[in-house]
Amino acid sequence: MAARMDFSPPFAIIEGGYTNDNLPDMDNEKLDNEKQVTLGKPPRHLSIMQHCVSSGRLIAEANLELDVGIVVHKSSSDEKTEFLPVLRSGSCAEIGPKQYMEDEHICIDDLIGHLETTTKVPSPGAFYGVFDGHGGTDAAIFIRENILKFIVEDSHFPICVEKAIKSAFLKADYAFADASSLDISSGTTALTALIFGRTLIIANAGDCRAVLGRRGRAIEMSKDHKPNCTSERLRIEKLGGVIYDGYLNGQLSVARALGDWHMKGPKGSACPLSAEPELQETDLSDEDEFLIMGCDGLWDVMSSQCAVTMARKELMLHNDPERCSRELVREALKRNTCDNLTVIVVCFSAEPPPRIEIPQSRVRRSISSEGLNLLKGVLDCN
Repeated sequence: MAARMDFSPPFAIIEGGYTNDNLPDMDNEKLDNEKQVTLGKPPRHLSIMQHCVSSGRLIAEANLELDVGIVVHKSSSDEKTEFLPVLRSGSCAEIGPKQYMEDEHICIDDLIGHLETTTKVPSPGAFYGVFDGHGGTDAAIFIRENILKFIVEDSHFPICVEKAIKSAFLKADYAFADASSLDISSGTTALTALIFGRTLIIANAGDCRAVLGRRGRAIEMSKDHKPNCTSERLRIEKLGGVIYDGYLNGQLSVARALGDWHMKGPKGSACPLSAEPELQETDLSDEDEFLIMGCDGLWDVMSSQCAVTMARKELMLHNDPERCSRELVREALKRNTCDNLTVIVVCFSAEPPPRIEIPQSRVRRSISSEGLNLLKGVLDCN
């Protein structure tokens, strides 16, 4: 909840993971409150669209062990084959320690079938979103139900998808302001992922986060819009806003959100609280294995790299994105997150992530016992 409450080399070289020695056996441990929040949620499923698909160093946290091996190099024929993702997803949402559940999310693995339109869009296509509400659920539910419609109905779609997405965020915000039956003082952050063919477009307004898992390395695809962020602070202060103890105008812990019309001026006017999303686009390759989308309840207690390391290890074990998202939520609860939790894991292949190993070096390297002890001490301190 965002509202204030009183109470490298071109390939990755190391793969990290956790083991039963340093993390509890999560398969045998039950969540105290593992009921699924179903109100307003789309049905959870794992669907696979069949398409043609060609067959960094990891910063490990202190509680994660490393798996080490040998890199298998691609053949020239593999390199010439254009990668197309096989899209499948899983999600998990938990109320956590909060009194109310204000998160919403959406998973559409087959966008073409969902739209049932003759509009020519690249295949495969998919759409995902996480909406972290505050001050009630009205804004989060409204944006979840309408944001995709505003994107595909925009005049720029599908020729200029970026413009369509930015326009859709603002139109959805304005439409919510006109919804007389809803509490327009409620608000929500919004993080969406749109996939067309190999193209992944992330749009973010708020502090949810999207992280790409690229051969074990975490690639952040969005920036957290916190009021204390330098660029956001400059924008806020330029528009007459103030920041008190990390809160915009002393009320909101995010610098961008949809809704919250009690904090905004007339439609179209610039104000410190912005609904405009920041976009990041990338062309997926066979190095890109999965995408993690989560609300700040996850990222408050877990780094992007730790989440990618855990997710990759889980997918190597069972190759189930829904179970993977559930384990990330479970781990965040163990780390005493203070917020609602919503996690989506999107896989780009029907196969589990391959084992990544280090090529053997022809040069022998050694470290003195003194250096080894020094390194061990540094790691123990961390």
